[in-house]
Amino acid sequence: MNKQTNTSALPLAARILMAAIFVLSGIGKIANPAGTMGYISAMGLPFPELGLAAAIGIEVVGGLLLLAGLYTRPVALALAAFSVVTGVIFHSAIADQNQMIHLMKNFAMAGGLLQIAAFGAGSLSLDARRTPSALRAA
Repeated sequence: MNKQTNTSALPLAARILMAAIFVLSGIGKIANPAGTMGYISAMGLPFPELGLAAAIGIEVVGGLLLLAGLYTRPVALALAAFSVVTGVIFHSAIADQNQMIHLMKNFAMAGGLLQIAAFGAGSLSLDARRTPSALRAA
C-alpha cells in the first residue's frame, strides 16, 4: 500500500457504507418507538424509554458524524462498542441461525469500525479539514 491510499475515496466509501446501517436503524426506531421499546422490554432490560432514546442518539448522531468524517476515531470506537454490546444482548440466541447471523453481522460491523478508528476518516472528511496536514497522514 502506498501513501495515496489514505487520500482515495475508499475511506469515504467505507464511512458511507458503515454509517448507512446506523442512520437507517435509528430512523426506524423513531418511526416505531413502541416496537423498539417492546423489544427492549422483551430482553428483560429496564427503562425501555431511556434505552430507546440512547439507541436513537447513538445510531443517528453517531452515524451522521461517521458519514461526515467528524470526530471519526472516537465515534467509530463508540459505534463498535455499541455494535458488540447490542449484538450480545439482542442476538445471543445463537441456536437460532437468524440470530447467529445478526450477531456475526454486529461483530463484523465492529471490525470495520475498528479499522476506521485505527486508520481515520481519510482525506475526504471534515476531520481532514480541521486537522493540520502534518497530523492528517498519521
